[in-house]
Amino acid sequence: MAMAFKMATTSMWVTDECKNSFHQMKWKRVHRYIVFKIDEKSRLVTVDKVGGPGESYDDLAASLPDDDCRYAVFDFDFVTVDNCRKSKIFFIAWAPTASRIRAKMLYATSKDGLRRVLEGIHYELQATDPTEMGFDLIRDRAK
Repeated sequence: MAMAFKMATTSMWVTDECKNSFHQMKWKRVHRYIVFKIDEKSRLVTVDKVGGPGESYDDLAASLPDDDCRYAVFDFDFVTVDNCRKSKIFFIAWAPTASRIRAKMLYATSKDGLRRVLEGIHYELQATDPTEMGFDLIRDRAK
């Protein structure tokens, strides 16, 4: 039986698949990114797409729709000036200008609840077009 976690503020539910996929990304490093979507009829936050460990940030950006909102988490690996390998997890709230007002409102009010379920996120970005979530911005935030 699938379990779900209720997000108190909006009566939305986060499926076990979301939490399990996030833990696999965080601890086992089997995913580079995860894209989440809200099913408006069932009121569930579900996994829309998962990027394998060999995929890049460009693959994540290409997987986000031009006309609908999504949430995404991205595992960014980098090397510090001390030559130490590090990883930071970014949460991206994607709400393109072309998406419906209802979808933007739903995603905006549900964001904090999903973030509470996904423990271990380091940084958050909100973007309405690809320039607001460029790779340079990710790299600068992590360092």
